[in-house]
Amino acid sequence: MQRILRSRALAALTSPHGVDRYLELVNPMWAAAEVRARIVSIHREVDVPGHPPVATLTLQPTSTWRGHRAGQHVQLGVEIDGARRATRVFSISSPESGPGDRLTITLRANPRGVVSRFLVERARPGTMVHLSQAEGEFVLPDHVPERLLLLSGGSGITPVMSMLRTLHRRTHRGRITFLHYAQSPDHQIFAAELDEIRHSGHGTEVHLLHPELGDPNLSPAYLDRLVPGYRDVLTYACGPAPMIDAVRAVYDGSDVLRVEYFQPPRTSGTSAEGDVAFVRSGVEVANTGATLLEQAERAGLTPEFGCRMGICLSCTAVKRDGTVRNVLTGEESSLPDEEIRVCVNAPVGDCVVDL
Repeated sequence: MQRILRSRALAALTSPHGVDRYLELVNPMWAAAEVRARIVSIHREVDVPGHPPVATLTLQPTSTWRGHRAGQHVQLGVEIDGARRATRVFSISSPESGPGDRLTITLRANPRGVVSRFLVERARPGTMVHLSQAEGEFVLPDHVPERLLLLSGGSGITPVMSMLRTLHRRTHRGRITFLHYAQSPDHQIFAAELDEIRHSGHGTEVHLLHPELGDPNLSPAYLDRLVPGYRDVLTYACGPAPMIDAVRAVYDGSDVLRVEYFQPPRTSGTSAEGDVAFVRSGVEVANTGATLLEQAERAGLTPEFGCRMGICLSCTAVKRDGTVRNVLTGEESSLPDEEIRVCVNAPVGDCVVDL
């Protein structure tokens, strides 16, 4: 059946809309190539008054879902109140999956986020969403070493939790140290599950830290006391930019470190030299040093974007002239007519972008 649905003959017959548009009308869970998913359940993980809530959504994807590796993410699209589909990137929090398997995403309702707020606050079981296939290289290796260190902060816990759950399901027989920073015990995501793991063992040491309550910050001395010889231990770290910067500092160039941001580093936003021209819109502004996406939005433009952290490629645009600096890596590029991700590139001096 899948071979027929994906055939060129049927594609020609259903042009210009495509096979999936007609299948969706009959049954939203039927698909030939696209991936859609039905929300099965929504579970509040954290709900502290005055703070954005966090929820885990269980999704049943269509048979076109190919599965995922622990640590990967998906682009998730929703149509809200009949408006154009909005897409954002979310890490998968469930263990590795196979074709057609259920998966979970765990997300915070960003006060300024249209998609995250809809999913946490308004979506209900039965709501249909659109998915990409799983993406990302922040994954466990094919051969996991005996010793492993997982570091996370805030919402950055989701991909490393997928790794931890996967290793437990595989009955990994080595030692795992799981270190997570949260604002307070009340803000701790997956608190009950982590408490169970901490007391049951499974070869996993769980350390839940809250610096505001006096728990130690990351330092070489603290990590070496926790994991002797940590610079030789394969380490995965995910969290906000300040945390990742601190992790990079304590590893001091060690090649065992794998990192992923869930927020790009903040640029200064202070005055910088030059002007930025958004040629397609006919808008020119003084360069503030912020990312091109931020400067475009401040100028009243509405560029396409998805994750705002350089992952999903939704914000790719052509830089016609000038130099940009990648705020994640610090690398600069002055090539003309090159494709860049405007969410993680800031102009250095004059810059011309096709937006």
